[in-house]
Amino acid sequence: MRKWIMSLIVGLALSGPAIAQDDAEIEGVIRQQLDAFVAGDVDTAWGFASPEIQRLFGNPENFARMVERGYPMVWAPGDVRFGALSESDGGLWQTVIVQDAEGALHALEYQMEQIDGDWRIAGVRFAPAPQVSA
Repeated sequence: MRKWIMSLIVGLALSGPAIAQDDAEIEGVIRQQLDAFVAGDVDTAWGFASPEIQRLFGNPENFARMVERGYPMVWAPGDVRFGALSESDGGLWQTVIVQDAEGALHALEYQMEQIDGDWRIAGVRFAPAPQVSA
């Protein structure tokens, strides 16, 4: 029993750096896609979408139209902050707080998928609004 507990502790300690690395890589992918939207570079933004999202929308123009209409705060973000990375609903979700052009905050959860060692965005959903204290 003692050996099993030590193995668990060592395993958890060694997994910390890997999780931190994934966290940084995931944030980087999301930030690069947001930067591409701001720059009007739809092809680059499209490249960060998972193959399933690409199949769903068919081409970068359809994808861009959906983002611009459905997620205007992502199309033209103000301040962007990253929250927790968590596992739920069978996926890995990165919380992102985005400020829109009017200054309102929006909490989004990006579903991330690793494909051939690269992180891709497999979906975005609205999350409960962040709590802001006065």
